[in-house]
Amino acid sequence: MKRPTIHDVAAAAGVSRGTVSRLLNGDKYVSPAARVAVERAISETGYVVNRAARSLVTQRTGSVVMVLSEPHEKLFEDPNYSTLIRVAIRMLAERDLSLVMMLAGDEGDRERVVRYVRGGHADGVLLVSTHAGDPLLDALRTGPPAVSCGAVIGRETVIPYAAADERLGARQMTEYFVRLGRRRIAMITGPMDTPGGIQRLEGFADVLGRKATQRLIAHGDWTQASGERAMAELLERAPDLDAVFVASDLMAAGALAALRAAGRRVPDDVAVGGFDDSSVAVSTHPPLTTIRQPLAEMAQETVRLLLALIDGAGHVEPVTLPTELVIRESA
Repeated sequence: MKRPTIHDVAAAAGVSRGTVSRLLNGDKYVSPAARVAVERAISETGYVVNRAARSLVTQRTGSVVMVLSEPHEKLFEDPNYSTLIRVAIRMLAERDLSLVMMLAGDEGDRERVVRYVRGGHADGVLLVSTHAGDPLLDALRTGPPAVSCGAVIGRETVIPYAAADERLGARQMTEYFVRLGRRRIAMITGPMDTPGGIQRLEGFADVLGRKATQRLIAHGDWTQASGERAMAELLERAPDLDAVFVASDLMAAGALAALRAAGRRVPDDVAVGGFDDSSVAVSTHPPLTTIRQPLAEMAQETVRLLLALIDGAGHVEPVTLPTELVIRESA
């Protein structure tokens, strides 16, 4: 069967081709009666918009690209990313936009992203887990509008973002350990070229001051394996530590494994706190006391900012959302 065209829709609706075209392009000056007739004709004929042809007229691709600046395996290991992707897909679908997922964990991946975006294949870019100094940022400067889920270090005034109050969350967890009477509080940070790595460490130091010594700080890369390595390192350096704040739930799961291997009881010997309140937090043994960052709301705000820029807004303000302490059995 021949694919239905806009002319078939117009004939079935009893209106002009121009009326159908105006409705499909979002023109609000189409009469209610004509709108009903055209929508019924679209359903009856099975007409589907030809996006390629439409993009020539509107200069829009009908898609947004989400760029995750991490190795491929992290996409499947960290449950936070699935939340961001799910929310973005739903919100974009409401505007009849598609989400294209691209990874930029190494030089080859970054080159593919740049070619794709500069080739005019996306109306906007959603940046996720972007590291300071990432060459991708300069390469995308002349492309379509971009926003970030979480601030990009050094580009906070250039790239709009929605983020949790990372520093506040770290203070909340560290103050909780102090109230529990823990005296040797350690920390496992995230990568120090990300806002989560830097700001969560800053919040930790805000509370402990001079007690936040290098001996009690180890660094991870957001993976479970790095949390396990960092915890083993801390136990070797400071065997008398009695609490550890881990900058992500996934790394905290690794820290728990290292503590079990060392024969340390949680929370009796060592209290453990995470950050995110992801699905990992309720699947560990014991369940994690953690900091809840509103991931779904962050994703919503990030997409909202991008859609505003795509629609022609010249400027949008960044959004910072509060965090919350969630107490479970690990502390």
